[in-house]
Amino acid sequence: MAKIISRFAKSFFAVIAALFLLATVLFFHPPMRAYIDPWTGDVFGEGGVEQYFKAATPTEKVHSLNKGSVHGEVIMPKLGNATAKAALGRATWKLLHTMTLRYPETPSPDEREALDSYFHLLSRLYPCGECAAEFQQLLAKYPPQTSSRKAASLWLCDVHNKVNKRLGHAQFDCAHLDAEYDCGCGDEPIINTKEPDDMENELPPDADELTGVKMIKGGR
Repeated sequence: MAKIISRFAKSFFAVIAALFLLATVLFFHPPMRAYIDPWTGDVFGEGGVEQYFKAATPTEKVHSLNKGSVHGEVIMPKLGNATAKAALGRATWKLLHTMTLRYPETPSPDEREALDSYFHLLSRLYPCGECAAEFQQLLAKYPPQTSSRKAASLWLCDVHNKVNKRLGHAQFDCAHLDAEYDCGCGDEPIINTKEPDDMENELPPDADELTGVKMIKGGR
């Protein structure tokens, strides 16, 4: 009987010790609450996607979320109307050349990312599906150059000339792009920072206060 009690006591104390050890481990290291998204396969929780998003900057978060939508397959169907295709091409090249010619001389990382994303999104959403597929091939072989206005505009001109060569069209002179695609906009800032001049709104001393019209002087 004493042996049975002794054996039971040893087992009891062993269980207590094990529970104490487990409680200590759980106290100093909480259990991971991780799960796998069945649709994407991403691991959420400790050590998963959530940890990355806690450490990432807002720009990195947006880039991570949009990466899959920016780089993807062509969305639009084939455009069979040759006249519409040609008109669309001329309008698009004018837009793109004007955009790169007004692109900042020293762009920020965010501005560079925006221009790169724009070209890749265009290669998915361009209304002419077969044209978009060709543009995607060109982007893969000749990635967009976004380091400066000159780099972006000359890169686009080179890509345009590659398309012109395939179509049998004349080559553009990339040295005179600014003359070909001059929008006449200038480089004025978007926001007018000029402070109002109180003197501009001052009425003449002999003007009517209500209408601002100069009064007729009488005399002999």
